[in-house]
Amino acid sequence: MDYVYGPGRNHLFVPGPVNIPDQVIRAMNRNNEDYRSPAIPALTKTLLEDVKKIFKTTTGTPFLIPTTGTGAWESALTNTLSPGDRTISFLIGQFSLLWIDQQQRLGFDVDVVESDWGQGANLDILASKLAADTAHTIKAICIVHNETATGVTNHLAKVRKILDDYGHPALFLVDGVSSICAIDFRMDEWGIDVALTGSQKALSLPTGMGIVCASPKALEASKTAKSVKVFFDWKDYLKFYRMGTYWPYTPSIHLLYGLRAALDLIFEEGLDNVIARHNRLATATRIAVDAWGLKNCTQKEEWFSDTVTAVVVPQYIDSSEIVRRAWKRYNLSLGLGLNKVAGKVFRIGHLGNLNELQLLGCLAGVEMVLKDVGYPIKLGSGVGAASAYLQNTTPVIASRI
Repeated sequence: MDYVYGPGRNHLFVPGPVNIPDQVIRAMNRNNEDYRSPAIPALTKTLLEDVKKIFKTTTGTPFLIPTTGTGAWESALTNTLSPGDRTISFLIGQFSLLWIDQQQRLGFDVDVVESDWGQGANLDILASKLAADTAHTIKAICIVHNETATGVTNHLAKVRKILDDYGHPALFLVDGVSSICAIDFRMDEWGIDVALTGSQKALSLPTGMGIVCASPKALEASKTAKSVKVFFDWKDYLKFYRMGTYWPYTPSIHLLYGLRAALDLIFEEGLDNVIARHNRLATATRIAVDAWGLKNCTQKEEWFSDTVTAVVVPQYIDSSEIVRRAWKRYNLSLGLGLNKVAGKVFRIGHLGNLNELQLLGCLAGVEMVLKDVGYPIKLGSGVGAASAYLQNTTPVIASRI
């Protein structure tokens, strides 16, 4: 029973948690079972091999941790660094801010590179800092791939090139919570040392599983890292990996079955097709925003996100009222503006198991809400523009050719 009932289905268009496919719900609809039976290790073994594919790595070691993205952050940091280690971290929005706060509270010496909210990471400053660091005091570069507060995607390949240009050995740690399985991500090719994501984003699972993938270099660093960790200690996982039982504590069994179904859906569609679909839906959303006469919070096209669009509203409108009315009147869930952009933007999430007609329903709802709050919109303007684009670009569903 819904806590607050509304007829029909809730139209969930926040940038996570996202819609859960029926196949995943059915896979998780099962009784508890003994995780020490042969079944769970056999399932876990296949999952560990297959999640490497979504990171595009053959050399990484994954960890399936019953936690959120915040816990995955802590796992990445505490297993590779020691208190007092110097990191460079980019502040470009709310979630990069929170990761910086975590680094500081864990006792690292954080060199913060701040940009205006709506801009990407300032990689020129990164280059200058690496050039000056001839003693290699910088131990890690920490970057959020996709900042969901502002709809900004950073260029990871450029970060790797800068590290290589200066021959700098710093670890490359990446928050891919709202990008992996939706935006092009190449762990091995881009020399990423630790990548992480959360189950409730593009994987389209319930919240509760943080997936961390560590390179051989990161595993080597973990042998000497002195940060305190217990629950997140990779050494405990690796010990049980060697034993073939895989789990140092009770896993989230239902999420494991859900992950199996989610990965199967992604592989059936094809990961590259999934990424192309996200780009198509994101482009349609941006076309609609333009047709409404509104602006994207992201200041340059090169930083546009394919998982979330943050829409800037006129000064006479409180964006929180748009989100409130959407939910109360149309059963449509949109993302609030956070921190510096609170009241100034609302966010449309377009990630996960989502198709063109679902998105168009969301855009229609947004148009009605904009009309409700007094914005002079022509109903159908954004929907029509997005529909025209999607009608010309949407391929035949692969399984139905």
